[in-house]
This record gives sequence, structure tokens and C-alpha cells, in this order.
Amino acid sequence: MQFVKRVSVTVSMAEEAVLGYLEKNEEIKDSGEFAAERGIDHNEIVNVIKSLHGFRYVDAQEIKRESWVLTDEGKTYATVGSPEVQLFFAIPPEGISKLDLQKKLDPSLFKIGCAQAAKNKWVDMGKQLISRKVQNVDDKVKDLLLQIQQGLNIASDDIKALKARKLIVSQTWNGYSLKRGPNYAPKRKKVVTDLTRDNFQSGEWKELEFKEYNYSAKGQPLEGGNLHPLLKVRAQLKQIFLCMGFEEMPTNNFVESSFWNFDALFQPQQHPARDSHDTFFLEAPSTTKILPEDYVQRVKQVHESGGYGSRGYAYDWKREEANKNLLRTHTTAVSSRMLYQLAQKPFAPKKYFSIDRVFRNEAVDRTHLAEFHQIEGLVCDRGLTLCDLIGVLHDFFSRMGMTKLKFKPAYNPYTEPSMEIFSYHEGFKKWVEVGNSGMFRPEMLQPMGLPEDVQVIAWGLSLERPTMILYGIDNIRDLFGHKVDLGLMKKNPICRLGID
Repeated sequence: MQFVKRVSVTVSMAEEAVLGYLEKNEEIKDSGEFAAERGIDHNEIVNVIKSLHGFRYVDAQEIKRESWVLTDEGKTYATVGSPEVQLFFAIPPEGISKLDLQKKLDPSLFKIGCAQAAKNKWVDMGKQLISRKVQNVDDKVKDLLLQIQQGLNIASDDIKALKARKLIVSQTWNGYSLKRGPNYAPKRKKVVTDLTRDNFQSGEWKELEFKEYNYSAKGQPLEGGNLHPLLKVRAQLKQIFLCMGFEEMPTNNFVESSFWNFDALFQPQQHPARDSHDTFFLEAPSTTKILPEDYVQRVKQVHESGGYGSRGYAYDWKREEANKNLLRTHTTAVSSRMLYQLAQKPFAPKKYFSIDRVFRNEAVDRTHLAEFHQIEGLVCDRGLTLCDLIGVLHDFFSRMGMTKLKFKPAYNPYTEPSMEIFSYHEGFKKWVEVGNSGMFRPEMLQPMGLPEDVQVIAWGLSLERPTMILYGIDNIRDLFGHKVDLGLMKKNPICRLGID
């Protein structure tokens, strides 16, 4: 309480000094000089000026002055002398060995002193002996530093030399000049913000001065929840799929069996993606116990000996490999389940999509994580062709604002033909890969029980890549994972895809 009272008294003194001076004088030319003459802290004077200016008691003009101040190193040299002078006087008239001189001085002082003394031609830096070349020296550096400390001006060349040695730094001084304002009074009038019952009963309200309301002032920012950039882009992509007539697949199972993740997709059991270096396998429960047996037998047959126009892979398919549980490596595992369920009913065309997490045993770097989000879309209907796939891709990506597309042939175990999708990025001025696509193979679809004339076109991409491009993020670890700055969610701009 005593501190608060002392501060208020100091502010009151500063305000009385300013208003009292302007009552008899036209102007205060320099708030710094005004404060120094009256022994008042300049910061108190500045706070009072800002308050009085806000209520138009005074009109204030800002003053800025550049000055030089000593760094901590500069203050040391101003007290004990520059390194070169200290080194010079540490050398006896008969000279001294380098090793003995090093013992007498601080390592950093020795290094700087040798360089500056040699530059000034004060010493002879011999291989065996360091000796004086002159009998006496003046410490010009110390003298210059003391002059700056006293507020004196020195030559520009000297300023450059001291600045280069990091002995001084520039400092901006802010002050004010002020005159009477339109509402000037020798003493500040007390303004009130509330009209009370006592004011009415006493009649005091007739003489009160009320504080003006600032209707344009902003209120305090409200604290609330904030959406992560990935959630914003995910919601927009979901809206694109819904506008195109797609329905969302259930993606709540992060754990899948190898059968649905690989075998049902006609991906051979010796494929590198099924190795533990690329996939996270579960220790407990390590295997699944529920698979549709008749479908499993058809999948086994097409892997071992082919069918539906295919020769298969001609290897011994193992059930224990198919039973292994893992963290799904792609949401296509969900697609295989949905297509199998679709095949168990009278056929009806379907358009499905999913956006959810997948997991891969990859090395973490700027562009790769062990878990990320995959976007997948598929269309199941009779008589679909590659032209239909290209048309759907143009429609989908144009709604994301990507109108320039081109396609490159690719290989996937479960699609034929397959295509990589590239979009021209106007910011990067180059073609950027944005996804993968293809038509599901008959070896995948027909063992499920789908009619022979039914085809499925599908495509997939990551959620992180378009989000990083939209928000200008170049490291995926800044977007997703335990290192994400929570401030990103509060401060990120509103970025929208080009939704039609």
C-alpha cells in the first residue's frame, strides 16, 4: 500500500509540474530537460504527458534522439583500460616470452590486445620474444569511451571503430515537446463514469463532468477453443466429397488384420511393405480370429494360382501371415471391407470416401511422420473406365483450387492401370505430386463377389501436404505431433480451399 501511495504521489507531482509550468509558459520544449531540472523521473513525466494528451489537456509532439551507450565490455575498458594498453604495460622493457605473457593476462584480453597492439605498431610479435616498439602509449580507446559516457560528441570515424569492436551500441531516446491543448486547465478536472443516486439527491450531478464513451474501442479478446489447421482443411475436404455425392466410410479401427490391409487387396505376402521395417505389427493381440472363411479361401486361391484372367503370384500363401494384426498402413483397408459388404447384397452403385489416420514405420524428417492422415475416395459402378477416373479427379481437385493436372503411369499391387497425380503449383512454379490413383484389379474385386462388369476407380492423398502448402509450413513436425506450438492454433489465418 505504501508503494502504491508513493507512486500516486509521484504521478501527482509530475502532473502538477507540467500543468503549472504551462499555465505561465507557452511550451515545454524537451520533456527530458524538464524532468532533469525538477528532479522527476522522466518515465513519470512521459506517463503523465500521455494521459494529459489523451484528454486533450496538452498537445504533445514526439521527440527522438539517437545516442551511443557503452556495452558491458565497453564499460570494463572505460574503467581498467583497453586490452592493447593493458598488454603493452604487461610487457617489461627487456621483453617477455609469449608463454609468460599469456600467463599474466586473461586469454580473451591477450588475443584482442595482441591484435590491436600489433595493428597500432606498439609491439614486436617475435617468435621467441614479444617486445615494445615504443616507450609509451596513450589509451585513446578508454578516453573515447569516457567521452561517450559523459554524453560528449566524438568523430564519426571513432564511432565506427568502437562500433566495429562492439564496445558501443546505438540507443534511441524518446521524449516529447508539448503545448496547451484545447481542454487545458491548471488542474485536471475529476471526471466520473457513473451517475449515482447520491448525485441526484445532492444536486451534484449538475456540476459533474462525465467521461466520454469511446464506442469504437475494442473489447477484451475472448478466450475460447481454436481449431487446428488440419481440422479446418479436413472439414473443407469432407464438404467437397459430400457435395460430390459421396458417403463417408467408418474409419474407427486403427488396428487391422494383415488380411484386410494387404491380402484382400491382392498384395503378395512377400511384398516389402509387409516387412516390419515398414509396418507396425501388434504384440498383443498379435493375431485376428474372425475372418470370412469362404472369402479367405477365394483370396488364397487367386494369390496362389490366379483366376479371373490372372496367373496369380504362384507362391504358397500362408494363413498365419494374413492373421497378423497391425496398425493400418492405409485407409484402403477400410475400402476393402466396405466393398466386401457391398458385394454381399444386390449390387447398387456407391461413392465412398474416408479421411483418417494411418501408420507407417518411417524415419521422421521434415516431410515424413510415422503417423499421418490419408484422404481416399472411390467410385463403384458398372462400366467405369480410366476416362471416368480422370474426369472425377479433375472435378475433385478443381474444387480444391487445383485446375492444372497431369498424370503419370505408376505401379500399385491392387490397381491396374495406376496413375500418379501432379498439380502445377503457382507459388513454387513447378509440378508437385499431390496423390495416387488407379482402377482396382479384378483379382481384388471378383473374389469379394462383385459382378464381373463392376469396376472401382479410386484415388488417395495425404491431408498434411495440402495443409502445409495452404499455411506456408515447411516442416511437417510443426503441423502435427508433440512438438506443435499451441500458438499456431490461435494465430493461424483462415485459409480456404477453392470450394465450388
